[in-house]
Amino acid sequence: KFMNNRYAIGIDFGTLSARAVLVDVGSGEEKGTAIFAYQDAVIDRMLPNCDVDLPADFALQNPADYKEATEALLKDLCSNSDIDPHNIISIGIDFTACTVLPVDEAIRPLCYQEKFRENPHSWPKLWKHHGAQREADAINETARRNGWDFIQRYGGTSSSEWFFAKLMEIYYKAPEIYNATYKFVEAGDWVVWLLTGELTTSTCMAGFKAFWNEEDGYPPSQFFEEIDTGLKGITDKAISDVRTVGTKAGGLTDEMAALTGMKPGTSVAVSLIDAHSATPVVGAVEGDSMIMAMGTSLCHILVSREEVFMEGISGVVKDGVIPGYYGYEAGQAAVGDIYEWFVSHLASAECFDEAANANINPLAVMDRRAAGLKVGESGLVALDWWNGNRSMLNNANLSGVITGMTLGTRSEEIYRALVEATAFGTREIVESMEKQGVPIRNIYACGGLSRKSEFVLQTFADVLGRKIIVSGVVQTTAYGAAMYGMVAAGSKKGGYDDIKTAMEHLVKKPYRVYIPSMDNHQIYNKLFAAYQKLIQFFGQDHKDIMQGLKQLKANSL
Repeated sequence: KFMNNRYAIGIDFGTLSARAVLVDVGSGEEKGTAIFAYQDAVIDRMLPNCDVDLPADFALQNPADYKEATEALLKDLCSNSDIDPHNIISIGIDFTACTVLPVDEAIRPLCYQEKFRENPHSWPKLWKHHGAQREADAINETARRNGWDFIQRYGGTSSSEWFFAKLMEIYYKAPEIYNATYKFVEAGDWVVWLLTGELTTSTCMAGFKAFWNEEDGYPPSQFFEEIDTGLKGITDKAISDVRTVGTKAGGLTDEMAALTGMKPGTSVAVSLIDAHSATPVVGAVEGDSMIMAMGTSLCHILVSREEVFMEGISGVVKDGVIPGYYGYEAGQAAVGDIYEWFVSHLASAECFDEAANANINPLAVMDRRAAGLKVGESGLVALDWWNGNRSMLNNANLSGVITGMTLGTRSEEIYRALVEATAFGTREIVESMEKQGVPIRNIYACGGLSRKSEFVLQTFADVLGRKIIVSGVVQTTAYGAAMYGMVAAGSKKGGYDDIKTAMEHLVKKPYRVYIPSMDNHQIYNKLFAAYQKLIQFFGQDHKDIMQGLKQLKANSL
């Protein structure tokens, strides 16, 4: 039995906005939702209120957006929902990762300080900041050359998007920032600190992005000293208090309680990565189920009782997603971003006119036009590396390719090829994982893109040759964060004692199931074979072409 009138809040911090849900703990009914768009969003050209241009591959954010979003969303849900805020038992936070900000001993972001404000390295580095590829290469080469085992949990390679590569970039390029930093913290952990005054992190954040595991902790200082003796003590700048997902970080401070109307001491869970928080929402716990969290990028998450070291994945972490299981992550660094890029830069004027006349998004126009084409009709195959490759090559220096262009190629054919490329990228991940010992039978989809485009989801189903089950919850990651918050509160406070029990009460029926066309799948098999040859050529045998072009671009800026 569960206490009546008990609620939980989950907040999902995305790339451009934060979304929050208020959930009835017993029934799972959503009692309220709210969205907050960041004022500065992605900072990739010039620092706010500063005449400072950013280098190539920079993607920063403003921590003021996180604070304003947290306060606004909590106040919105507490004041505009027909509930008593004192009946809210918990808050859960998920965040795009790895998004890292340097803070001083007061846990104040260094970019707030006047003397550091114009230094880009004092600002939070968003997950898709790719300025640390050289540092990631150094980590990978040192680990392989000297036989450090921890790298095997990450497919034998690590990413420029991750924690220590970004710290090393600051060490080399802005030593004054590195030396002035008390701790480098994940943005999600900073939000939890705002709420509780406690500086903690989770097995999810530390395990997938900072090489942490429960047996050894972070890699020893000796490893980083092999790269550069000045990196001695770098792990001391990471949060040392690592707690299992679904555990309590602390209680809501008096200040935040007064601001929102909630009770002081309301339970706040440790933060976790956005895509990972969707896992309990769809009820995917066994190792044959994969979740695709589909948005600007795409994360592939599954859990298993078995630990298998695989090449090309982003990590396998014990208790990283569901306590008692090994969590696996892979992903694509750009999916929805690619579609938006196409519409912003290559869609025709007719596309925008049609969208305006029909009062729909230009992407919907492109979906409709592309859906009218037959599979293979365009003669195009593309590589989906507009933001580098996350899995299975893990190389941010790779860039996009479209092959087969002619004077007769139309814009909708290019758009369709790009959508197909993102689906091929997922198929490459699925098949690679299966070949290495992790079977996948069920595929779930969640995130904004899973609801926005029937054409995209059907294309994924046809390319994979598998049905795709779309989550019955719209704000899946925020809802999942709320579920982990309920577990952090525990049954004595009106929540749940473990995530499995929460799932038994809260998992909802699917929104939709996409069934593949096997006729289309047979044609896609031929196109996928071409895609794999392009991977081999541009991603392995001749990756120096991509790297050389990127270097030329960087030198010209």
